[in-house]
Amino acid sequence: MALYLGIDTSAYTTSLAIVDDQAVLVYENRKVLDVPQGERGLAQSVALFQHVQNLPQLVAAVPQEYWGEIAAIGVSTAPRPLKESYMPVFTPGFGVATAMAAARCIPLVLTSHQEGHLAAGLISSELSGTRFLAVHISGGTTELLEVQRQLPGQMDIRILGGTTDLHAGQFIDRVGVRLGLPFPAGKSLEALARQANPEAATWLPSAVKEFEVSFSGVESAAQRLIDQGKEPADVARAVEGCIVRTLTKLLKAGTEETSIKEILIVGGVASNQYIRQELERRLANVGHFHWALPNWSRDNAIGVAVLTLEKIKGNFLKAGNIPNHIE
Repeated sequence: MALYLGIDTSAYTTSLAIVDDQAVLVYENRKVLDVPQGERGLAQSVALFQHVQNLPQLVAAVPQEYWGEIAAIGVSTAPRPLKESYMPVFTPGFGVATAMAAARCIPLVLTSHQEGHLAAGLISSELSGTRFLAVHISGGTTELLEVQRQLPGQMDIRILGGTTDLHAGQFIDRVGVRLGLPFPAGKSLEALARQANPEAATWLPSAVKEFEVSFSGVESAAQRLIDQGKEPADVARAVEGCIVRTLTKLLKAGTEETSIKEILIVGGVASNQYIRQELERRLANVGHFHWALPNWSRDNAIGVAVLTLEKIKGNFLKAGNIPNHIE
């Protein structure tokens, strides 16, 4: 049985994953970068240094029996599949993947962080078409994409719109840190919001103009709610409600512009169950939603491994594969 290894070194997570030749996840490990309590992020240099420390640990932790079966290694080298797309944090992963592939005399497949997220969503959902809309929502990206799959292992992506300032994940993290939650704040904010007054979901406006969205103004408004002494759970739900309404407007514009009804939602923010449920409820008559498994929504060597398998085999993989024992 051939295995395919993927590596991703994003702004806040070092991750490694292995899939088999049926695209079933057989191994996955990741390490969230250490952000000091009260801080709202990391400088690229600090994040890069942590990746350099984390990667040997993740590689060493791979069960020994897998190494003899690895047929190719893939790695994300940039945020997006664009020539001008670059972030220093992707260089440690590229270096380690290149060295391992060369030492083992096996192919090296280069891809992007965004394509990895999309691939993880495709393989763990029921989306089977080759043309679809995607929303990539995370700490580093908030974009509406038109995606066309023409060649195995890569995607043609057209950015339709997105944020002009803060990303959805940054919005969540900034408010979450102010509320005393650990960084990244997504999981903790979601748990906190479950205790909220339902009406709090409407407290913050959404700033959308055609295909452009903004979170900086509503982030300031959320900070004012905290200054006014509003309950933390209510503020957390207000943030979620704002993101839901923002994405609702953005997706309506996207489906009207393209007439595409198949919608894939990926990225760390896509793991939020309230956001999932509300988007499906509000847009039930607009499109058909597909989601990555919650743990597959987050930064994402899984999708990199899947794309590596596709590229080497030269075939599109069937959507709907689920992990055999890892969620």
